[in-house]
This record gives sequence, structure tokens and C-alpha cells, in this order.
Amino acid sequence: MTVDREAISGEERTPVEEVSTATVMAYAFAAIVLFGWFLFGWLVLQQGFVASVGEAAGAGFALLLAVTIIGSVRRSRR
Repeated sequence: MTVDREAISGEERTPVEEVSTATVMAYAFAAIVLFGWFLFGWLVLQQGFVASVGEAAGAGFALLLAVTIIGSVRRSRR
């Protein structure tokens, strides 16, 4: 197997944007809220462990979808 193109040298690479502190804090807050949602469903509502995990995971995936769509819209405007 051969490679038809040359490797990119270190000078030609685009700089990687650093993740801001606000973004890290927002993700940490979202993780804490999702864990709280799981505990609320499991311990307070007593709906079962698997149901609570599924509900928290579904909420997490919906949140990730929203973040992805907002990020795509913001990036397309640049």
C-alpha cells in the first residue's frame, strides 16, 4: 500500500483552537445536572435504575445534539 501524497509538515498545520474555561465549566455543569436528573428519577421517583439511566442518557444525547447544531451554525457564520 502506498501513499500518494506527502505528509504535512509542522509549519503547514492549522493551529488548534484551545477550549475556553467557560466551555469546560458548561460541560461540567451539564454533567452534574444529568447526574442529578438520574438520581432524582432513581431515588425520588423510584422508577428503576435502568429507566433512570436511559432517561439521563436520552437527555444527554439531546443536549449533545443541540450543542452540535448550535456549533455548526456558529461555525458556518465565520
